[in-house]
Amino acid sequence: MPAPKKTVRRSLLVTSAALSSLALTAPVALAAPSPSTSPSATPPAGMSSVGGTRLGRPGTQVDLGAGAPVLPKDITARSWIVADAESGEVLAAHNAHWRLPPASTMKMLFADTLLPKFPRDEKHKVVPADLAGMGAGSSLVGIKEGETYSVHDLWLGVFLRSGNDAVHVLSAMNGGVGNTVEEMNEHAQELQALDTNVVTPDGYDAPKQVSSAYDLTLFARSGLQKKDFREYCSTVRAEFPGETKKTKKGKTVRKPFEIQNTNRLLAGDTDISVYQGIAGVKNGNTTNAGATFTGVAERDGRVLLVTVMHPEKEEHNEVYKETAKLFDWGFAAAGKARAVGELVPPRSAVRASAQPGANASDGQAGGAGNTASATPAAKAAGHTGSGMATAFAISGGALALLAAAAFLVNRRWPLPDLVRRRSRP
Repeated sequence: MPAPKKTVRRSLLVTSAALSSLALTAPVALAAPSPSTSPSATPPAGMSSVGGTRLGRPGTQVDLGAGAPVLPKDITARSWIVADAESGEVLAAHNAHWRLPPASTMKMLFADTLLPKFPRDEKHKVVPADLAGMGAGSSLVGIKEGETYSVHDLWLGVFLRSGNDAVHVLSAMNGGVGNTVEEMNEHAQELQALDTNVVTPDGYDAPKQVSSAYDLTLFARSGLQKKDFREYCSTVRAEFPGETKKTKKGKTVRKPFEIQNTNRLLAGDTDISVYQGIAGVKNGNTTNAGATFTGVAERDGRVLLVTVMHPEKEEHNEVYKETAKLFDWGFAAAGKARAVGELVPPRSAVRASAQPGANASDGQAGGAGNTASATPAAKAAGHTGSGMATAFAISGGALALLAAAAFLVNRRWPLPDLVRRRSRP
């Protein structure tokens, strides 16, 4: 049931006070190693312990309680994690902090960083410089120079077709690739995703570009607080503007064409069915990264996040097959397997909860039923147009702290208009 209104109001006041004093707040000290940004051939003996000491150990980490099923034996991924999206409990993991090339799953961080900056109906005419610097063989949605696209169109291109061309156009709108990479790295630090080093905003293979199953799960969890993020990552197919052409009669026409989501658990394929309850998030595949995927799904009111990186088994759609097996295990083990770690909150949420007068019980009141109380803060953390961009410019941590408001008001981070729709047969 919803938390008392006074409790919600008190939490929001704490967040406002923290926002005002953010620039004067000292950074939170975090005990995490700073390993090389070069991916290793085998998991290091010592990895980051963010989220719990067991998550820093190589190999599989699971604590089966009474009645919990054993893990699937045919999971070949180098790294994976199964977590409760709302409580943040990590139910099981394998090399969770192993720094590996992320491929296009890096686009989740890109979207979480840039989505609030541009109104979805803003238009942009593409110039040649916008598309410069894309890697050879990049996945493309089909953006053409000289054509005008809305921000909404561009984000559909990012999420459905994993279009590096759409990423580069949005980066150009954001002051260029260099500036976007810098902001993505800053946002990763804010989310305590300390395994991540961004070199290219689209996830294209680059020296020293790494992330981890743990960090990718943090990106997904943070992004899913934004309404637009939820909408785009759960869209199966959409119309995308085509190229402007002249007919034989001299008329100018611009016909759209259909694009489909390349997430096979969402759209299905010849050898894999749509996963019951799936609602996103993002897939990727490059030479160095192999196949990577982070997905979110709901069953019987429980929402899980699963990230799988680089399955060794070379079968078609293997990354989705292994993800589906881990989802099945997670739903069966929920409430039985004991947590081996947690998905940590953003740094700003930690700072805000430490402000004078903050009460930890205020931010966590209501548990699973406290969904209504989170709605205003969750909306503030999502897409709000140019006003939010102005606030972000005034204080570099303002946007992240607004996201922390949702965390403080509702620790469980519900995903209301996303998972309930896709859970139906």
